[in-house]
Amino acid sequence: MTQFIGEFECKVDPKGRVMVPAGLKKQLSPEALDKFVVNRGFEKCLVLYPSNEWTRISAEVNKLNLYNKKNRDFARYFFRGATELTMDAAGRVLLPKALLEYAGVESDLVLFAYSNRIELWSKANYDNLLTDEPEDFASLAEEVMGKSTNTDELS
Repeated sequence: MTQFIGEFECKVDPKGRVMVPAGLKKQLSPEALDKFVVNRGFEKCLVLYPSNEWTRISAEVNKLNLYNKKNRDFARYFFRGATELTMDAAGRVLLPKALLEYAGVESDLVLFAYSNRIELWSKANYDNLLTDEPEDFASLAEEVMGKSTNTDELS
């Protein structure tokens, strides 16, 4: 499984193309073949998956019981707008205009790479997201990650 890391500030050109930063290209697995799938993410961002990761994730979604309405709703939303992208010779991907509008991206954007995905945020929305950081991140970490059972751990 791909393990991305990093934040990259980029610009979208007037045609909707974004240059994939060299630091991010180095992290792509050979199985991705310079191909991606982009779709709507949570909190008004886009999510860019390397093609091999998209295949794995979409297979999980396709296992859902589609006789269940919540599962159908989720699958429809998850796949809505999903678009295959191929990096061109200059290392750019062409993002669909409708998806850029959904994410509020006009020119400046941030690629936030973590786990097996790259979130694509308008710079303004990303900055606002970080400004809204929880007052007590330590409490949030404890709630989400649970208390450590390792008594040797430093606090």
